[in-house]
Amino acid sequence: MPLPPSCHRSKVHSRQIQCDAFERDDGLWDIEGHLTDVKSFDWINRDRGGVIRAGEPLHGMSLRLTIDLDFNIHRVDAVIDFAPHNICAEIVGVYKKLEGHRIGPGWTRLTKQLFGGVTGCTHLRELLGPIAATAFQALFKPRRLRELEAKGVKNTASISLAGSPEVINTCHAWDERGPAVKEFWPDYYKQSGRE
Repeated sequence: MPLPPSCHRSKVHSRQIQCDAFERDDGLWDIEGHLTDVKSFDWINRDRGGVIRAGEPLHGMSLRLTIDLDFNIHRVDAVIDFAPHNICAEIVGVYKKLEGHRIGPGWTRLTKQLFGGVTGCTHLRELLGPIAATAFQALFKPRRLRELEAKGVKNTASISLAGSPEVINTCHAWDERGPAVKEFWPDYYKQSGRE
């Protein structure tokens, strides 16, 4: 369903964030995020020849986290292709500090501690949330299959991969008192008292 119509308006800015996940041949996973900001008007800028033209990226940057199935970060690569200031690209190496950490509870707090304020790039740090969400989406199925195989389940082709205990109470749909948990994870289902 689209958003309801608005009044007449003119587009002035577009931010695009795209995240992709790749299974590597070495058993690791690359999770990549790309951020682009584009203005619909010329932007006066000393470091980029006097002006950033309408439609040209003001920001264009990418982050890649190479992780394993347990969300441990093995490698980080960061690139700034477009920025309003020449000095911006000097910060990309700091994101290596994520190597050895794990995507999981406290992720947002960790990224703010490591890269907040002048210790990082606002835009690269903003990519870390969508990258983490992409990692969880991408690794859901292989993690679930690993869990089932560890329990001795041989034929996983016909088993539902919907949900897992780790998603319970993470959103409205996965409320422990809701129909999704009741259907997919009855052992974790809690009656609401309204039944």
